[in-house]
Amino acid sequence: MSETRSDIPLEVPPPERPYSVGREKLWLFLRNPMGMFGLILVVIFFASAIFAPVFATHDPLTMDIPARMSGPSADHWAGTDQLGRDTYSRVLYGGRVALKVAAIGVSVALIAGLILGMLAGFGPRWLDNLLLLLFDTIRSFPTIVLALAAVALLGPSMELVLTIVIVTTIPGYARLARTSTLALKNTEFILAERSLGASMPRILFKHIMPNVIGPLLILAAMDVPVVVTIEAGLSFLGLGVQPPTASWGTILNEGYLIIRDSPWMVVAGGVPLVLTTLGFTFLGEALRDVFDPKLRQGR
Repeated sequence: MSETRSDIPLEVPPPERPYSVGREKLWLFLRNPMGMFGLILVVIFFASAIFAPVFATHDPLTMDIPARMSGPSADHWAGTDQLGRDTYSRVLYGGRVALKVAAIGVSVALIAGLILGMLAGFGPRWLDNLLLLLFDTIRSFPTIVLALAAVALLGPSMELVLTIVIVTTIPGYARLARTSTLALKNTEFILAERSLGASMPRILFKHIMPNVIGPLLILAAMDVPVVVTIEAGLSFLGLGVQPPTASWGTILNEGYLIIRDSPWMVVAGGVPLVLTTLGFTFLGEALRDVFDPKLRQGR
């Protein structure tokens, strides 16, 4: 009979690390070069807008008439406008306007769309039809046409731009929330909650909302450049932020009036608009690839 030797060390496999969904998603995002590039642009946008008083070299409203319409120099990095105001500083402060409109507009539209979409998907059929009719009615109006009508009645202002942004972007979030709610409405855990007598607010905000909010946040990231473009377009047409307040739209508008004499304003106002749009678009695409496995497998 063979004897077992106790002096031979047994090989014990190393303990496996616990599986982490968050770590996997972070690793997938870090491996996406376009997503990282978009994140860098977004961070630059937020930093330049929030710390505009720190990075600005001049007061955006201070006029220097002898230096009007001058090109880039050591004193004025992006030249000056027709009143001698520093274009670089005005672009930084214009970013604060874009950030304010995007942050408030997208946040309010997301919250309102989330609530209305969940009510439409989980509520009775008549409420669903009524809300869908409201969403389709709003989406049928082009943003510029709605802005022209609102300006004719109320006059141009920052508050009007925010209102137009919120009203025109709510239907997109609401429809996405409604579709996700309908997919969850008849699942087993929702039916179990209803059989136990759970109230409608408890089901919506404790069980449905955590499963719906993810796609809406991705859509919000991709809607930020749309909102920034809407604000810039309305300000360019004179329907949004009014001079002398610095805005990328007003900078482009003033730059096109003197483009033959000094093209620097158009370049300075257009480049941050393009980079911001690219940054949020790339970031949104990367987040969608991370949180949507089907889309990632298809690619």
